Amino acid sequence: MTLNILTEASGSLTSAYLIKAVQEAGYRAVASDINPDCAGRYLADDFILMPSKNDINLWEKVVPALAQRKVNLVIPSLDETMLGWAERKKELKKLGIHVVISEESTVKIFQDKWLTYRFFLEKGIPTPKTSLEQQYPLVKPRQGRGAVGVVVTSDSVNMEGMISQEVIEGEEYTIDVFCDKISNPIYIVPRKRQGVKDGKSTGGIVVKQVEIISWVEKICKSISFIGPINLQCFVCKDETIKFTEINPRVAGGMALGFAATENWINLIVDHFFYDKDIKPKPIKFGMKMMRYYAEVFVS
Repeated sequence: MTLNILTEASGSLTSAYLIKAVQEAGYRAVASDINPDCAGRYLADDFILMPSKNDINLWEKVVPALAQRKVNLVIPSLDETMLGWAERKKELKKLGIHVVISEESTVKIFQDKWLTYRFFLEKGIPTPKTSLEQQYPLVKPRQGRGAVGVVVTSDSVNMEGMISQEVIEGEEYTIDVFCDKISNPIYIVPRKRQGVKDGKSTGGIVVKQVEIISWVEKICKSISFIGPINLQCFVCKDETIKFTEINPRVAGGMALGFAATENWINLIVDHFFYDKDIKPKPIKFGMKMMRYYAEVFVS
């Protein structure tokens, strides 16, 4: 059966790998974006023009568009719509559309950096000291992605909708994780971030960091995750580890996680659509990723 698989934010610089992964798995990639002329439109097999995230009729427009394009499966990747997908995944499943995302309660916690901090404290997960007041030099939005709105300052900042956090020095890691239906982490792929720009890694190397893997296993036992998720942490100069955030979605740098294991699109389809068991493959520790710009020409 040829499935139609929707990917989001198909105009972003990191979206092409996911479209390519869908096609390499043998399925039709349906790109989507608010920009009708984005590169992903021409890389994919089909395209849905998305309404603005601020459109009051957003979902009343999106759901019929999914049905019209006969979308079978959705892999959310956009922070602004994650909660909406989670809220509607049971409703969409009745229409034959499978949304691979964690439960609504999980998404709510990790879309809010203050709630994330409280979760880490409650579960005994090491994390930087954090405050709703301007107590620490690093100031960032409670809800946001990448490096947008993040500053290190001693100047007074309006802290409405913000948190402050102690500055952590050390090596930054991103961990790509694939969880099954009952939150078992099938793959845990720590990658040392290299060449970070605007909060996105332009390269990395897969590292067998045993302590990070152990902490991630504990986190996955503490709350329910479904499908691809992405965690960020630092290995500090004193060799302690501190987790900073969790993104319960597929991530832009996850191409390296795919390459070091297998095409996760196949895992998603087999496990979440066809209800098959997963047999993990060995992780290729030491694998490196370097990124470059590529062009799409349309006549």
